[in-house]
Amino acid sequence: MDQELFQLIQQAKRGNQDAFSELVKKYKGQVFRHAYAMVNDRMEAEDIAQEAFVKAYFYLPKLGKEYAFVSWLTRIVTNLCHDSLKRQNKKKMIFQTENEAPHQLSNPKSDMEHTQLKLTINEALQKLSEEQRTALILRDMRGYSYSEIADILNIPLGTVKSRINIARASLKREMTRGDEHA
Repeated sequence: MDQELFQLIQQAKRGNQDAFSELVKKYKGQVFRHAYAMVNDRMEAEDIAQEAFVKAYFYLPKLGKEYAFVSWLTRIVTNLCHDSLKRQNKKKMIFQTENEAPHQLSNPKSDMEHTQLKLTINEALQKLSEEQRTALILRDMRGYSYSEIADILNIPLGTVKSRINIARASLKREMTRGDEHA
């Protein structure tokens, strides 16, 4: 963590609203993308992002280690997403790539194959447990390390590795299932 960010977090912890506003500016995109990847609903993701920063503002003085700010903020977002999914009685999340550009209609066959692949991935991800999907999204889509995921989800490192391993195996099995019948 660079010194400037460390100082910004310290100032925000002491109640400096301008410093906290800078943190919001710096992390709002990341927070929104994470929430959107988990709930697959733009409006809900915006609400979750806003609520996450409100919670972060009130609980920031209790953050023990400034260097843990990003994983702490991600944990807040993850927990809010889980709460949202429970409230909506949703047990299924849909795969959403983080930096997906609008698809150009240059090749209809390629577009159809791309759409079919996304649908296949979505269906396969929906068959995973919520815990497996969350761990897989944090690792493979968000790029967190295993230890960061353990901190975010507040579970042992071995459990993280197990969930991701099982999720990948299940996803692979589901993705190749259609190939067996071809």
